[in-house]
Amino acid sequence: MRDLQSSRLIWLKGWLFLLLGLACAALVFLEAPSLKVAALLALTVWCFCRAYYFAFYVLERYVDPSFKFSGLGAFVAYLVRRRKRAKGTDSRA
Repeated sequence: MRDLQSSRLIWLKGWLFLLLGLACAALVFLEAPSLKVAALLALTVWCFCRAYYFAFYVLERYVDPSFKFSGLGAFVAYLVRRRKRAKGTDSRA
């Protein structure tokens, strides 16, 4: 799959993600409207945003600057390769 390069389509994609996220959160909240559910939804969104930031900014900037992640699949593949390398070095010791 090619990288998305059109700035208009990138903006559209971002807005669609935002709208979909808001719609899903609203539907979950409507299933059980309470302050607790609203707080848990907000905390969930915040935690996933921080995890995404960690996966793509922190790791690229501070842990392995040589690797550029193209998506969550690339991040998972990186973790699997890293784990295999670590096991390979442990078995030789």
